[in-house]
Amino acid sequence: MAPPNGIPTTLESDDGIDFSDIEARHQVPTVEGFDLVLVIDNLPLVEASRKDRLLQVFSKHLRKCNSPQPTDVFMPWDYAKNESKGYVFAEFATTDEANIAIASVQGSHFDKSHTLVVNRFADIDKFAALDETYLEPLRRRIYTQTWLADPQSRDQYLTYRDDMVSVHWHAKPSPSEIAEQRSGWTDLYCSWSPLGTYLVSIHRQGAQLWGGASWTRMVRFVHPLVKLVAFSPNEKYFVTWSPEPISILENGPLAVNKFTEDDEGNQIAIWDVKTGALLRTFPPAPMPPAPKAASEDDAAAVAAAEKRKQMAWPALKWSGDDKYVARVTLGSQISVYELPSMGLVGKKSIKIDGVIDFEWCPIGDRDREAEEKEAAKKGPRKDRENMFAYWTPEVSNQPARVTLMAFPSRTVLRSKNLFNVSDCKIYWQNSGDFLCVKVDRHTKTKKSIFCNLEIFRVREKDYPVEVIELKDAVLDFSWEPLGERFAIIHSSDPNLASGPAPGITIKTEVSFYAHDKGKGDFKLLKTLVNKTTNTIRWSPRGRHVILTTMGNSNQFGLEFWDLDFSMDDRKDVMPGGKEHEWGAGIQLLSPPNAEHYGITDVEWDPSGRFIATSASVWRHSIENGYAIWDFRGIEQEKHIIDKFKQFIWRPRPRTLLSKELQKAIRRNLKEYSRTFDEEDAAEESSASKELVAQRKRLVDEWNAWRSRIKRDREAEGLIDAGNSDPNSPEEKEEVQEWIEELIEIVEEVLD
Repeated sequence: MAPPNGIPTTLESDDGIDFSDIEARHQVPTVEGFDLVLVIDNLPLVEASRKDRLLQVFSKHLRKCNSPQPTDVFMPWDYAKNESKGYVFAEFATTDEANIAIASVQGSHFDKSHTLVVNRFADIDKFAALDETYLEPLRRRIYTQTWLADPQSRDQYLTYRDDMVSVHWHAKPSPSEIAEQRSGWTDLYCSWSPLGTYLVSIHRQGAQLWGGASWTRMVRFVHPLVKLVAFSPNEKYFVTWSPEPISILENGPLAVNKFTEDDEGNQIAIWDVKTGALLRTFPPAPMPPAPKAASEDDAAAVAAAEKRKQMAWPALKWSGDDKYVARVTLGSQISVYELPSMGLVGKKSIKIDGVIDFEWCPIGDRDREAEEKEAAKKGPRKDRENMFAYWTPEVSNQPARVTLMAFPSRTVLRSKNLFNVSDCKIYWQNSGDFLCVKVDRHTKTKKSIFCNLEIFRVREKDYPVEVIELKDAVLDFSWEPLGERFAIIHSSDPNLASGPAPGITIKTEVSFYAHDKGKGDFKLLKTLVNKTTNTIRWSPRGRHVILTTMGNSNQFGLEFWDLDFSMDDRKDVMPGGKEHEWGAGIQLLSPPNAEHYGITDVEWDPSGRFIATSASVWRHSIENGYAIWDFRGIEQEKHIIDKFKQFIWRPRPRTLLSKELQKAIRRNLKEYSRTFDEEDAAEESSASKELVAQRKRLVDEWNAWRSRIKRDREAEGLIDAGNSDPNSPEEKEEVQEWIEELIEIVEEVLD
């Protein structure tokens, strides 16, 4: 007799039938009511006299974790030892309350020695029957740097128009290609991480990181109404800021929102990029009260103090190795926290009366080489000291001061007193070799402002300081990347004191300085006079610089300069045995009429070969779009795009090649250049061949149509077939094709 419903059976035991397979197949699940009961473990062991007190502290701890209170709590008892067993059964009214309790209590610290562990009572049997055989997990790893393996070594850039975000491949002479395009990818704006690994999108609920070949969402950070974001230098940590203080809603989705009651009211959050874990939150920096002007002469000092009260971003500043993050409390202290614990280093802040601002020293190639050598040593290793610079204003009879401090030893390395100071700005060279402090100083009458540049030579003994005195106000300062030069924009225009009024253009000058290694000081290379420039942008490779005017309704000019147009200008000898003056190799490359109407942003690509200028609808609504230029100032392409918002190049990480390999590449650069030139020529030839093939196809189609019409007319007797000689004057037709090829454009600028 066949078994019912086709269920197989096994004949054994007294009854002759074994139903174990049926029981396993139709096993009844655990009663759903047990989902309301949680087992909370790792409580302290107490005697009977302290049982009620423990339950009171336990209930208070649940409220602290923002957890619902259970409807019933049962504490198992060990009657042999007359003490508790270290866990309780807590029953909640609904499943939602139980879920919230799990999310809020799991991993919380009951006291210094006990961290609570929460499980559902319904899961106990499942965990007890768990197969303990270890299996290697299947890891889904997303490689986030696939774009660096592009065969053509192309860079990428992002454009944001209306609600459409597009990522493009950029290369010349081939046209740009769209790598990814999505509508509604962000609600506010986009940004890249410092090394180009992640794309950041901003939403009402928080921020998201995207990456990989398929642009997968990597991490999600829940911070409602976030407006500003920032990364640590090595992309290990992520910072978000919202103008709205953090608020914990009752019965909120704590499994998603990682904030607790301790975070309520704060506005800044620090996250771990790899795990998405919330490390710590901070309140907005407290602002000191604004000073009251005793007389009209103190108006400049009051204005500077009011300007400092505006929130500067980033509000948290990172050391170059991501080990420390610090924030300043204006007028009192600098607090430095260690990562990833986010504990205050030394359990105390650095008390500095009157401190206004500070900046960490960047880590250069020299520092990285020293770290690699130290890591290769056997035995104990010496931890590298970081460094930062801070300044304090004049107070009573005490002068203003700039100080270099080593950290974590907190050793003062160098200090410089300053007098008649209105404001200071700190600029580190990106290799950490030099520090420039731009000091805005006022005359004794405090009615005019001039500037001093205090330049610290950080790599030399005792940190010598050189002072460059200027009679003008300095509007902008910029170090050359990977170099020892800097550029400043300065002006003595009388309209500058009252602020630029509508329709008035401030006249400026641009000066270039370089480090004279022979004398050890900085020397003026060249000054460009009678300009309206207010923005300096160096190429990331140095040497080339673009000067432009932004925020002006009348001026939109672009000037592309080469500071090494004649590479040997310092060695050339003039007639009479005199050397050329410094700056003789500075040359304007762009045509005199180069401009971008309505320009709002300027950005170099990572290679230093191209630069993008754009006009964003966030600033104005006239001729929005972007243009791409080469480093010589020749426009490569221009796009007028309605509702255009943003253009940003994707950064590249530091090269993995050693210095020896880089030198070898420079020595053989001509060989590599020949290969690349051949590839570019082949691509151009391929494009020309496609055009010629298309034209030939059109001519063949025309000839085929004529032949078909001719046969049809012969069949109808409209023409004599004997007189249809294709070589006869009546039948012969010549098709001429002209192909124009642009060989070279040479432009000469005569001074």
